[in-house]
Amino acid sequence: MPVDQIDRDWAIEVFRESLRTSRLSVEFGQFSTSFNTQSAREIPNDPDSLEYLREFIAYILDGRTIIFTYNIALLVILVLFSLFHLYESISEKSRWRIIEQDSTSIAAECTTDDSEIVNENEAESSSSSTLEGSLPSEITLKAIEEDVERQPLLGRRQRGTPPVSLGARLLRGLNTLLMYQPRPIPLINRTLPSNGTSLFVTAFIGLNIFYHLYLMPFETRFFFVFADRAGIVFIVNLPLLYILAAKNQPLKLLTGRSYEALNIYHRRVGELMCFEAFVHFAGMLAWRIWFEPEWLKGNGFWGYITHPLVLLGIGAFASYEILFFTSLGSFRQRWYELFLASHVFLQFAALAFLWLHFFTSRPYILACLAIFFVDRIVWRVFMKSANFTADISILEDDETLLLSTDWDIPTSKGRGWLRPFRQSIRHGWHPADHVFISVPAIHPLQAHPFTIASAAPVVHPSHSPTHAWLSLLIRVQAGLTADLLKYARANSRVTVRLDGPYGSRDPLNMLRSCDNAVMIAGGSGIAVVFPLAWDLATTHRGKRQVHLIWVIHSRAQRSWLPEDRITELREFGVNVIIPEPTNEAGRPDIAGHIADLATSSEGRTGFVVSGPDGLNRSARNACAEVVKSGADIQLRVEKFGW
Repeated sequence: MPVDQIDRDWAIEVFRESLRTSRLSVEFGQFSTSFNTQSAREIPNDPDSLEYLREFIAYILDGRTIIFTYNIALLVILVLFSLFHLYESISEKSRWRIIEQDSTSIAAECTTDDSEIVNENEAESSSSSTLEGSLPSEITLKAIEEDVERQPLLGRRQRGTPPVSLGARLLRGLNTLLMYQPRPIPLINRTLPSNGTSLFVTAFIGLNIFYHLYLMPFETRFFFVFADRAGIVFIVNLPLLYILAAKNQPLKLLTGRSYEALNIYHRRVGELMCFEAFVHFAGMLAWRIWFEPEWLKGNGFWGYITHPLVLLGIGAFASYEILFFTSLGSFRQRWYELFLASHVFLQFAALAFLWLHFFTSRPYILACLAIFFVDRIVWRVFMKSANFTADISILEDDETLLLSTDWDIPTSKGRGWLRPFRQSIRHGWHPADHVFISVPAIHPLQAHPFTIASAAPVVHPSHSPTHAWLSLLIRVQAGLTADLLKYARANSRVTVRLDGPYGSRDPLNMLRSCDNAVMIAGGSGIAVVFPLAWDLATTHRGKRQVHLIWVIHSRAQRSWLPEDRITELREFGVNVIIPEPTNEAGRPDIAGHIADLATSSEGRTGFVVSGPDGLNRSARNACAEVVKSGADIQLRVEKFGW
């Protein structure tokens, strides 16, 4: 056998044994016994080759050691965010206790004014030229053809502010900068998050770049180490990807943000991993074609590319890249059902390929499977799902369905340590929560998310609610919702499986900690903000100024919310504003109205916004601008859609 072949076989044996034991042997002679027994070959004694091999394996093992601290760094970051959330929660509870401590006298005063409010509302509803409520005279409507993104951020009225120190101005400027949301990326029209979110994502990517390049030998003869490190960075992020995708996750308890609020980070982690997978794949090809020493090369490129280890890696790479492209927003919106099916199939295929590709990945794959099993099987199937028979009707616009059902809330919630976990939708929900709905008669294996549009069961200090009424607004798109519309044309009742509830109490807790609560909805975003307004109006009545603004596109959308619910909100003291439909009068100057409310209100003002991207961005930037002027603003944007 040629000497080069002997060198290569021996080097590969040493390489595999070093990686298996995660230890670099200084005395390579310890491998001679097993190696020479099989083939009676002598170990090469070329000093340059031996030194190169020592350095080569040492760099790879150093990378393993360095990457080991990555998960520790993530845990430290999580602890910091958890401490911040704990501080934020304590501060919010302290504020709402102060606001609500004089509730008895305030509620009594509000009761005496109820008749006046009802009379004012009746006067408004008698108008033939407007819908219920109107924007103040200072807030103008813009032409339909104008771009909502170019609306002025401030209204006409601004309250003067006293002089502030340089430090305070710098802090306001920083808060404004972090809250501000840039315009969508030109050409591809991709919506960007707020600067604060983008900064955090950039820091996360920077952390991964650091771990990829730290103590990296920047020499072409060690290019394999660069490609190998990309694969390791990919692997150590796998559990994080699955945790961020899980519907039932500890991050909600630790950070106060539910999985849908963290979904943007799930997508960015997935994109980073797909990039690292590409670097690993392309780097290994480049190493084999251009940079690998001749004495290490085998039987040609075809023999390399068809090696089982390489074929398994290509299978994993292809699976994750297809996962990435089928997860793009444009694909999800057009072929949501295909996205769901491919997501489940491809992730299991990718994990199987990874498991067989290299043993280093196996502990991380086991962690991913455990997360998936506990979330999907234990939680979602056995603990969070329930079957109901619901009424289904087609609303006035012929493109929206109303699915409603009710039931008696169980009095028993389980015993022992499992009690906190046995909280399916049968035990109630919180404002702005959502559920996943499956329709066995149409698509039994598909589950689509919808925000609960009805008020959450009211919990009183003296007793718990005994009955629940649940309603879902379902905007008809392609796939399941289109088939459900066809079903509703011939049937008035349908059996559904509800998985949930899911969500976070963060928006409600934030509003409770504010002296003024403002909720802004665009279209079906009313399903998010109405339950919040109802909870503030009923459970915490008379304790703060509450405003609800609902921007609708057409008059037919007005039927999405029952008339008696609007009337009851007004009777409870909520200032409900529903401008003329945008297809008739143009888009209202929501940004100006936000500025007017923020600058004319005393104390802290909380905003919750839920609507299309243009409305969300306009509201966010209006809040950012008034923060710069000194207003005490809290903002939560609940983006609907999937």
